[in-house]
Amino acid sequence: MLVLFETAAGYAIFKVLNEKKLQEVDSLWKEFETPEKANKIVKLKHFEKFQDTTEALAASTALVEGKLSKNLKKVLKKIAAKEAHEQLAVADAKLGGVIKDKLNLSCIHSPTITELMRGIRSQIEGLITGLPSREMAAMCLGLAHSLSRYKLKFSADKVDTMIVQAISLLDDLDKELNNYIMRCREWYGWHFPELGKIITDNLTYCKCLRKVGDRQNFASSDLSEILSEEVEAEVKAAAEISMGTEVSEEDINNILHLCNQVIEISEYRNQLYEYLQNRMMAIAPNVTVMVGELVGARLISHAGSLLNLAKHAASTVQILGAEKALFRALKTRRDTPKYGLIYHASLVGQSTPKNKGKISRMLAAKTALAIRYDAFGEDSSAEMGIENRAKLEARLRHLEERGIRKISGTGKALAKTEKYIHKSEVKTYDPSVDSTLPTLSKKRKFEEVTEEQDAEPKVAVKAKKPKIVEVKEEEEEEEEEEEEEVEIDTSKKKKKKEKKEKKKKIKEETLSEEEPSTSIVVESPEKKKKKKKKKEPMDQ
Repeated sequence: MLVLFETAAGYAIFKVLNEKKLQEVDSLWKEFETPEKANKIVKLKHFEKFQDTTEALAASTALVEGKLSKNLKKVLKKIAAKEAHEQLAVADAKLGGVIKDKLNLSCIHSPTITELMRGIRSQIEGLITGLPSREMAAMCLGLAHSLSRYKLKFSADKVDTMIVQAISLLDDLDKELNNYIMRCREWYGWHFPELGKIITDNLTYCKCLRKVGDRQNFASSDLSEILSEEVEAEVKAAAEISMGTEVSEEDINNILHLCNQVIEISEYRNQLYEYLQNRMMAIAPNVTVMVGELVGARLISHAGSLLNLAKHAASTVQILGAEKALFRALKTRRDTPKYGLIYHASLVGQSTPKNKGKISRMLAAKTALAIRYDAFGEDSSAEMGIENRAKLEARLRHLEERGIRKISGTGKALAKTEKYIHKSEVKTYDPSVDSTLPTLSKKRKFEEVTEEQDAEPKVAVKAKKPKIVEVKEEEEEEEEEEEEEVEIDTSKKKKKKEKKEKKKKIKEETLSEEEPSTSIVVESPEKKKKKKKKKEPMDQ
């Protein structure tokens, strides 16, 4: 069995002398306690030394990526020609697969091989002759530095780390500035509270405090470089009649020191913003043209790197930064968000609320193309971003104009403004609205209606008297004539009955004659008297 071992000085190929001892994995480390024992297990067969650091760097980078370098290929071809039947032990399984495909050598990778490599590394000075320990250490250190520089310089993942750090620092500075300014305004507000309402700009506020200090110095100080004439006059007038408390010189000094900190941080923040603009135009010019420096930097920072951002789809770029809202919407089965960090782009801000979703979707699609062009393209121009932005602006204008267009058969006619005609409506006053009586419920109203319906027949009998009062005189005369006719008919019938009764009983004839006569005489005058009494109040 042969063993391929990589060092900083070159490639070493060892031959295993006693393969039986390799079966005992747990006790294999005992065989490499001393160089003498190690020489009994393995023996150096060939050593290919690197000529310079450049060659060592190329070989090491190929090994890291699992590729077969030219030097290693030459060495393995020599061995394959002599001992093709031997198995080759390698530390990397991926490298072993490449060697097997290209050189047709059987490669082995197992825990036993890993333990064997560890033993060889511990006794490498004794196994490889003619290589001092100092030279070996210097080669290792030089190769480590070269490999680190190569990764930082040529790795696409590491180029945009400056952008990620810059945008993170910019956000932190904004938070700190807000805290400092809030504390400064509140602190000095005890001494001069009116100044905070007159001067709204934070940086101008701090510059005024640094130049004046105490409230009493406003009258004698010249603030023309910082404030306009009107604002300066207003500040001086407010300082004379201020309701603030008196503070000591030590308090004023501490407040001025805080103002200096705010001004210095603001200046550094402006420098950092300019640096971020330059870096974004150098690394991602098309993304910068599409969404701006801040939004583009936040997208890169959120994804981790420009390459990771280039792997995202346009739909992912659109909602990048709104993951919490997205998963909450999916959980509650509601509408998913239409935009995330891309909402702060200028194109989305220019559109109306109705068109923000459409513009954000189109902007995300074009931005995804720009990201991939910046990440994988060799050209560093921003022509593609400028063209796509012009298309999006034209599309935005079309969407805005379409809302103004009038719907017609062709759909192209512009909306015609109709002549305004003032239509005045006369409204009458409804006095029923002023009623303060409480409204009754439906149930109570229904109960009252039923009670009235039940009480109607009883009231109808008694209510005949007022109806008679309202009847006209003609109707009353007709009723009297009808009543007289009814009385005559009844009298005739009764006379016939009386004649029959006279024959049977003579005694009863007198009684029968008295009863009808009294009934007729009594009924008629009573009715007439009542009618006369009811007519009298009507005439009055």
